[in-house]
Amino acid sequence: MAGREPSMEDILASIKKVIAEEKELRSAVQVAAPVPLELPAEDEPPEAEVLELDEPVIEELRLLEVDLGPPLVSEDAAEASRARLAALQEAAAAAPPPPAVNPLEQMVRDMLRPMLKDWLDQNLPGIVDEHVKREIGRITGQGL
Repeated sequence: MAGREPSMEDILASIKKVIAEEKELRSAVQVAAPVPLELPAEDEPPEAEVLELDEPVIEELRLLEVDLGPPLVSEDAAEASRARLAALQEAAAAAPPPPAVNPLEQMVRDMLRPMLKDWLDQNLPGIVDEHVKREIGRITGQGL
């Protein structure tokens, strides 16, 4: 079917395939083994070592890079996503702080909480049981 939309399983399988391919490419890169550090003998003064970064080192690092192919997301889509996330961040930063709790409201909530808990403990199992029986009856076409 050319016009059908992919199912959730198709989408998840596609994502898993892409992740597996990237893991495979990344594991193919072999990093050179670290050079063991030679410590000077205790009677020798340590030499001052200076690490100089120059072009040959940068070229060696470029040789280790792996071409993962074109990016999965176009630059336009990435930029649109960045813009929307930036707008979300700005809105979150500009949101007013939550209102201070009214002491009377809080006191009423604290007083009602134990009563609500007792009522739920007594009535919730029956309500859930009734709704489950009704739904099973609807699904199976049989009244329970």
